[in-house]
Amino acid sequence: MPLSEDEQRILQQIEQQFYATDPDLAGEIGNHSLYTHCLRRMRWATALFVVGMIVLVVALATAVNFVVSFGGFVVMLGAALWFERSLRKMGRAGMAQLSASLHAGGLRDYFGDTGDRVRNRLRPQDDVDTEDDDADTDRP
Repeated sequence: MPLSEDEQRILQQIEQQFYATDPDLAGEIGNHSLYTHCLRRMRWATALFVVGMIVLVVALATAVNFVVSFGGFVVMLGAALWFERSLRKMGRAGMAQLSASLHAGGLRDYFGDTGDRVRNRLRPQDDVDTEDDDADTDRP
């Protein structure tokens, strides 16, 4: 049921008053979507799944203890269920909004310059020095 013109006008006045009284909170709310919490939980579930997988593989490879490897499996299972539950809470609308924002901004904008920082950190120091030397020799 759509709002009447009076109700829309009242809502706009409330919104303007909100922005005027607390611009920091209004900006913070404007930067987040409804699905930010679910997405954050999905990221934690993914990280927990990876940790469980590492524990499982290391425990089986070193033959530490069957209980430790089973614990890694249980952690993986719990993380997968947590991820699935967060995904269900997000729903189709949230997934559509997430995919639209990723397509609009691109993955590089979504993740920032994390890949560049990791590449620079993992690059051997000699490669960085030779690139700087090459750049210096090209200049007159």
